[in-house]
Amino acid sequence: MTMEEKIIYEYCLLRYVPDVEREEFVNVGLMMMSKQYRWMRCELYINEQRISAMFRNPDIDRLRIQLSVFSRNDVPFPDLTVEERYRWLAAVKSAIIQTSPSHPGIIPLSSPISRKEITDLLDEKFNNLFQRLIQ
Repeated sequence: MTMEEKIIYEYCLLRYVPDVEREEFVNVGLMMMSKQYRWMRCELYINEQRISAMFRNPDIDRLRIQLSVFSRNDVPFPDLTVEERYRWLAAVKSAIIQTSPSHPGIIPLSSPISRKEITDLLDEKFNNLFQRLIQ
C-alpha cells in the first residue's frame, strides 16, 4: 500500500481532570490531524450532567475557558504547520485539561480520490470517533 492508497491520521482525546492527583477524568473533546493532507479538526463537548455526577463542585466556567485554546484559530505561533500545531496542543500537561496519548489510524483507499473526498473521509472518521468516544 503506497501513500496514495491510504490516508494516515492521528487523534487524541481531550480530558477534564479537575483533581490531577486522583487521575480521574471525563472526555470532553477530540482532536484529529492528518499531516499528509494538512488537515486538522477539534471538537469539544462538555457534558455538565456527567461531570457533575463524577466530581463535586466542578468549575464548568473555568473548564470552558481552558478548552477555548483548542478551538481558537489565533494560536500563539500562527506559522506552525498542522502537525506542529497538533503536537503543541497535544503535548502532555499536568493541568485540568489533559490529552490522551496520540493514536494513529489509516483509512485505506481503493483508488485515487479528490481532495474534497479525502476531507469528507477524514470528517466521517472524526465524527464516528467523536460519537463513540466523547458523546
